[in-house]
Amino acid sequence: MLIDAHCHLDVAEFETDRDAVIAAAKAVGVCRFIVPATVRQRWPHVLALGERDDVRICLGLHPYFIEHHHPDDLTALEALVTQQLEGAPKDRPVAIGECGIDGRFTDSLDAQWHYFDAQLSIAKRSRLPVVVHCVKANDKVSQRLRQQALPRAGLVHAFSGSYEQAAKFLDMGYMLGLGGAVTYERAQKLRRVVAKLPDDGFVLETDSPDMPLSGYQGQRNEPSHVAQVAKVVAELRKQRFATVAALSSANAARLFALDDQF
Repeated sequence: MLIDAHCHLDVAEFETDRDAVIAAAKAVGVCRFIVPATVRQRWPHVLALGERDDVRICLGLHPYFIEHHHPDDLTALEALVTQQLEGAPKDRPVAIGECGIDGRFTDSLDAQWHYFDAQLSIAKRSRLPVVVHCVKANDKVSQRLRQQALPRAGLVHAFSGSYEQAAKFLDMGYMLGLGGAVTYERAQKLRRVVAKLPDDGFVLETDSPDMPLSGYQGQRNEPSHVAQVAKVVAELRKQRFATVAALSSANAARLFALDDQF
C-alpha cells in the first residue's frame, strides 16, 4: 500500500471526477491520501474530504496565497484546530499546513514570515507536526524550525535542496517529501540527495494537481502517480519497489501518527 503524503484533492480541478481519480489511484496501490489546506475559504472542502476513511487532513494557510489571508484567519485556524482535535479520531487534523516560505515572492516575505511563525506557534500549542512549503528558503526555514523546537517535527514538502540542507532538516526529525521532481533526469542534485537519504527520512507525494511528473508536463497531476514516483525512487536508491513503498508508508504513518484504522 502506498500513501500520497501530500495531495490537494479538495481543489476545483478534481470537482467533476474526484471519485474516479481516487479509484484510479487505488487501482495501482495508492490507497491513502493526506490532504493539506491552502486558504480559509477551502477549509470546509478539506474538512468534508476528511470524512472519508481513506483521507486525513491538515489545516493551515499556504504562503503562495498570501493575498487571500487576513489576520483573523490565524485566530480562526487555531479555533478550528482545537475544535477538530476534540472530535472523532478520523476528523482530527494530522498536521498544521500547508504553511511556510516561498522565496520567489520577495515582496510578500514579511507577511509570509508572519503567517509562518504564527502557524508554528499553533503547531507547538496543539502538539501537531507541520507541513512546510519551502521554496528558495531552505537555510532560513531550517534555522527558524530549529529556533522553534516544535514538540513534533513534520514534513518538508517537495524538497529540492542540497544534501547539506536536507541533513539540517533530518537532524531535527523532519522528513522530506519526494514527488514529481525526482522523475526528471535533469534534477541530478535532487536525485543524488534521494540516493543518500536514510530509510526513515522520506515520504512519497504528488502535490496533485500540481508538479506533474516527467512525461506529463502540462497535464493535471494525480495521486495514482505516486506509484511512478516510488519506482524512480527505488531505482535511485537501488532498493526494491516494495521496500520503498513499505518504508514511505511507514514513515508517513509515524510522521502523522496515523491510526490503525487508516
